[in-house]
Amino acid sequence: MSSVLEIKDLHVSVETEQGPKPILKGVDLTVRQGETHAIMGPNGSGKSTLAYAVAGHPRYEITSGSILLDGEDITEFEADERAKAGLFLAMQYPVEIPGVTNANFLRTAKTAIDGEAPAIRTWMKEVKGAMENLRMDASFAERNVNEGFSGGEKKRNEILQLELLKPRFAVLDETDSGLDVDALKVVSEGVNRAKEQTGLGVLLITHYTRILRYIKPDFVHVFVDGRIAEQGGPELADRLEDEGYDRFLVADTTA
Repeated sequence: MSSVLEIKDLHVSVETEQGPKPILKGVDLTVRQGETHAIMGPNGSGKSTLAYAVAGHPRYEITSGSILLDGEDITEFEADERAKAGLFLAMQYPVEIPGVTNANFLRTAKTAIDGEAPAIRTWMKEVKGAMENLRMDASFAERNVNEGFSGGEKKRNEILQLELLKPRFAVLDETDSGLDVDALKVVSEGVNRAKEQTGLGVLLITHYTRILRYIKPDFVHVFVDGRIAEQGGPELADRLEDEGYDRFLVADTTA
């Protein structure tokens, strides 16, 4: 039986200097293992808020609604508990972790998720193979996590984690931002590999359709003002490429 991630009537607020600000205003979304869902929409529509709310970022308060993983309510889970349950977030702006090498970080994360440390020889072979596939130099294993990495190197490092940690569901928050054409292709191939190997379910957040040429979506959802304004198949992304978001924004201002 395949896993299911269910987002039910989700309302999320973020704390600002003026007080709590509602961002998500009732989002319903179901992602099954093996499916790729593209979340598209203009700036400020709530796409990244959805990513962080699903991942359990403490700044984003779920005021009502729920998140279920295989029927279990994980709405109150901490971020690390959600990761252990099988959720993964690739951040738009991956953070640097001075003093912690990539190799140590990856093995520690794998140990935390699996409940036991991976066998060194097998693990290092996996790490080396995944880095080669992502065209990452072997020296990156001993460098501190994301410290001094270029934007493209940070994104490859996120996908390296995705491939090695083998989650059930991955939320990719604008993984394509800041990537040149070659890096975009390498990163996309990494996501596709992970999906083929584990049946990964993907929630792909993006402004642009270019990444969808490499990571083919099964479903496309358009976010406007914290809600899903329209949904459909891959053809909806093509329409957005041609028309942009104006028709949604005009409809929203007249609502």
